Amino acid sequence: MAEMRAGIAGLNARVERELGTLEVPLRAWVPPRTDASGAPIADVVIVGAGLSGLSIAFGLKRQGVARVEVIDAAPAGREGPWVTSARMRTLRSPKTLTGPDLGVPSLTYRAWHEAMFGDGSWEALDKIDRTHWMDYLTWFRERVGISVRNETRLIEILPKGEGLELMVASPRGEERIACRKVVLATGIEGAGGLHVPKIVSANVPRDRWTHSGEVFDVAGLAGKAVGVIGAAASSFDWAVAALEAGAGSVTLLARSAEMPKTEILDWSNFPGFLNHFADLDDARRYRFARRMFSFKTPPTMEMYARAHAFPNFRMVMGACLDSVPMEGEAIAVATSAGPFRFDHLLLGTGYAVDLQRRRELAGFVDQIAVWGDRYRPEDGEADADLLAYPYLGPAFECTPKLPGDAPFLKHIHIFNNGAVPSLGPVCNGITGLKSGVPRLVAGLSRGLFLEDAELHFAALDAYDKVHFAPPAQPL
Repeated sequence: MAEMRAGIAGLNARVERELGTLEVPLRAWVPPRTDASGAPIADVVIVGAGLSGLSIAFGLKRQGVARVEVIDAAPAGREGPWVTSARMRTLRSPKTLTGPDLGVPSLTYRAWHEAMFGDGSWEALDKIDRTHWMDYLTWFRERVGISVRNETRLIEILPKGEGLELMVASPRGEERIACRKVVLATGIEGAGGLHVPKIVSANVPRDRWTHSGEVFDVAGLAGKAVGVIGAAASSFDWAVAALEAGAGSVTLLARSAEMPKTEILDWSNFPGFLNHFADLDDARRYRFARRMFSFKTPPTMEMYARAHAFPNFRMVMGACLDSVPMEGEAIAVATSAGPFRFDHLLLGTGYAVDLQRRRELAGFVDQIAVWGDRYRPEDGEADADLLAYPYLGPAFECTPKLPGDAPFLKHIHIFNNGAVPSLGPVCNGITGLKSGVPRLVAGLSRGLFLEDAELHFAALDAYDKVHFAPPAQPL
């Protein structure tokens, strides 16, 4: 323990030294604004204090954007999925990927891990423990000085003058936050919600099925016959969690005939693609996105092996759901591979992108352009799910369905799963952060500067600070 404290103390000193070397934070430069009551208006509000939100806040700090507020619906230390709905033991990403550090060596996970557990531990490490990752993010947040308003949920975004007003709910009640720009760093379901097959939601009582994105006490599955729908990574996480909780049996039903084998983020992790996907024309972006979305995320070998180590685990491939009626107290699942009966269903069925489901956008969602408004696919290439994604500008900003309509949309930036077809996979995990965050931060800074260009010119025009004052010449 003493060695651990000494290691972290030494790392903290390194962080302070490196940030000072890099001029962090830079001088604040955005002119302050106040509302009608004289209260300050935030330059940027970031909704979500998980991996993306913290990275963006740090990026803005490095660029001298000082009036930034970060809010998160979760209690402190439980932001993101890592210690709530995530059920895998480790992250799936390689340990060498960098995260919110934005190029500062002492802020990397590796630096934190070595300080905590020693150099030898890093060399022996295969994948990062998800609880250690949460501990690292908490340390990162403290080191770079990011203040978060926890237990604060965004309810509604309202256009207000030249900016926005956010209605939020917290333990203090409902309140409003005036801001110039908002970033929705709201994670994998932040542009829609959980994808639940209608055949399940329409026929099975709500307390008899659970989606992988929900917080759930698996202890209640002890002794029960459990069905897992899906064969990607989250489904095996579900299966192992249920088996280790003492489920009587776990049957994983996969629609496909073969297991997914390819992790597409491994292919996409190169600067050309991550930095310049957004520079492609619409046809190429659509084609790339359609092909990327056709890949399913395979489980880790560890989770696959852990599931199969249980004698009461069964995997059935080619099992398309035909019907899911209730027969008495049993969930009767009829599939193309035969019938099954379960006590509870666990869904590894992913997430849907559908802006209509986002309460915070309800007042103007029909004015936001989606891909189907801007792009007409070639015959045979139409994809209704893909065409429902928001069509975003180069700084992740919403764009209007009708040119010139709803100018306030440019102040709403979507940095979550919904941005992938427009900007690439730079906002939905660790892999692309090093490309996505600088692009977003540059776009936010650009907008703030251009909107205040006249104020900056007036400051320049009046600038008279003395830098050279020679002594008076002798007579």
